[in-house]
Amino acid sequence: MNRERYLGVIGAGECSEETFEQAREIGRLTGLMGWTLVCGGLGGVMEGAAKGCLEAGGLTVGLLPGMERSAANPHIRVAIPTGLGEGRNLLVVRASDVLIAVSGGFGTLSEIAFALQAGKTVIGLDTWKEIDGVLHASTAAEAFEKARSCFSLAETC
Repeated sequence: MNRERYLGVIGAGECSEETFEQAREIGRLTGLMGWTLVCGGLGGVMEGAAKGCLEAGGLTVGLLPGMERSAANPHIRVAIPTGLGEGRNLLVVRASDVLIAVSGGFGTLSEIAFALQAGKTVIGLDTWKEIDGVLHASTAAEAFEKARSCFSLAETC
């Protein structure tokens, strides 16, 4: 297993079934690689990614906005309550090596900004296309492949 790779998956806490399945596929591929999936631990994109990762045998970490571990979605194996509200977005970014943004709103936008400011690679799937520095993908598989390539290079893409 290659658990020294931490892939952050960021996106909205509520999403369409199509977006959920995109996140789930990214999570599944993450789990198959033996990487650790980092997310905000709640529903929507975060739950889809965690579900796919866990189904594939991967480890899931959720950095929760509140103080209760029980708030984590059922696919999170390491639930970390932060009590920071949206401030936990910075922790999700700092704990991740590369991030994939799937759809999302202003919370996702803040995570993208934190990641780019920290010099981390962000791959976008159906998200904020007008931000310089985000590598865009058309499918979950393409987004994951871009992340995998970044890990292979052992540096920011």
